Amino acid sequence: MTTAATLRVAVVAPPSLKAALMERLRQSALAEPIAETETAAANALVYMPDGPRPGRSADAFGTSLEHATELTRRGIERVIVVSSAAVYGATPYTPGFVNETWEAPPTHPNAVVEWWRAFERQATAAFAGATLTVLRPAAVLDGESYFSRLFRGAAAVTLTGYDPSIQLLAVDDLLAAIACALTKSTGGIFNVAPAGVIPLRTALRMASALRIPVPRLWQRAIRLALAPAGLAWAGDQVEFIRYSSTISGDRIDRELGFLPARTSAEALEAFLNLAAGAREPRDEPAREFDRFGQDKAYIAAYGATLFTFLRKFYWRIETDGLEHVPATGRAVIAGPHRGFMPFDGVMLLHLVARGRGRYIRFLIHPSLVKFPFLFNFMTKLGGIPACRENADWTLQQDELAGVFPEGIHGAFTPYRDAYRLGKFGRDEFVRIALRNRAPIVPFAIVGSAEIFPILAKIRWAWWERWTEWPYFPITPTFPLAPIPLPSKWHVRFLEPIRVNDRYPPGAAEDPRVVREISGLVRQRIQAALDEMVARRRWIFFGSIFGHGSHG
Repeated sequence: MTTAATLRVAVVAPPSLKAALMERLRQSALAEPIAETETAAANALVYMPDGPRPGRSADAFGTSLEHATELTRRGIERVIVVSSAAVYGATPYTPGFVNETWEAPPTHPNAVVEWWRAFERQATAAFAGATLTVLRPAAVLDGESYFSRLFRGAAAVTLTGYDPSIQLLAVDDLLAAIACALTKSTGGIFNVAPAGVIPLRTALRMASALRIPVPRLWQRAIRLALAPAGLAWAGDQVEFIRYSSTISGDRIDRELGFLPARTSAEALEAFLNLAAGAREPRDEPAREFDRFGQDKAYIAAYGATLFTFLRKFYWRIETDGLEHVPATGRAVIAGPHRGFMPFDGVMLLHLVARGRGRYIRFLIHPSLVKFPFLFNFMTKLGGIPACRENADWTLQQDELAGVFPEGIHGAFTPYRDAYRLGKFGRDEFVRIALRNRAPIVPFAIVGSAEIFPILAKIRWAWWERWTEWPYFPITPTFPLAPIPLPSKWHVRFLEPIRVNDRYPPGAAEDPRVVREISGLVRQRIQAALDEMVARRRWIFFGSIFGHGSHG
């Protein structure tokens, strides 16, 4: 293995980046860049392909890869390959802040993703004899990339109804990551992620770019038109401004001690200031953006208007036990989900924000971020893709994680069984509570099942592919007039189950303990539902709590 003092580095990269990297290596004094005429003396190689660009076919890395491969035959021991975080894709299933082992589901093919995957496969095979490090940077503002063109133009075509959180990496930070990997890496794959994210709309405002929202259907037509020319990836680029596709830089920080110097917002500001002929960027207040896109100002605006109308006049929601939701600290809020639309989760968020000054982050199904406008609505309210990593992060920030233990199938419970709890799936909500030493606050709702009482449900393959729902529901109003009925709601928060006081975190791996706690939660919720339903006299009127406490 070579040492930093003996590194003589050959660079195969696009001209602008090559010159900048060679200058960076000269300044670092840790490695010596080798001129094109001296590559025979090189013992290390940095290889950056010319990525997908307008007018370039899907195998554009072929020539430069052959040149890089030829260099390795001359005794090069260490290779740094610069790939892209685009290999992870951008889909409704992308959980956010993915690590190096995550793979995009095969049900969402994307030409950009395949381009970078093909590149990595060929590069891995070509450099099999050397110590290989693959860097996967977030979107680099190098002046030529898709995001560079998006923010440099006077106008930007976006997707109607989508405002994802994005990560932007400064060129200087990419070069610093390469220099770090050259001297410290012993091989492997590393994400290179800036600190923080920035919402797409905010980034476009900073760039003073006119946002032109275009429906996805129209953009798909353009993609199909480009396909015969071998440029199908050009249309698939827009998927990366449709969904949030963020990556985690924990591994490169932990193993190589590298952190980018600039946040996403700072990287964009630097790019705009350096771009030749750029318009004067618009000032944006310096602030941190929520990791998953939750917007408390957005919640407050809806809370003062639509949510208040629904709570006070449409569903006339009454609450009991709101004091059981902790005023500070972490907790898992768990209960049933009915009516197949996400109204119950939305109203629980509103009730807790209004009554306790806390914001629940609900773990949500991919179907709730698949469609335009619904994506923005659920994301800004704090919905996060349901997965272990996101739940753990939420609780480790001492926040509230909202869980529907029955999963999506509970939302499609036939009305005849609406107040009978189904199976709790894999009981993952218990495991996340145990792992993170968080109490479980069960809740029960009577009334939400009547907004769309499910009379029948149909298995329909096309509908399942399109919506990600397991069934097509039939209700008195859906699908003919999809308006929720004005049923009277009652919401009860139950006394917390303090698993954090009774069990150590390791109990999360004990199936017996998990089943016992899950059974206790289920029993308490079912008892509350039975008692509340027994006291209810009318679906649309009346109080069952006695004290008439309105949320």
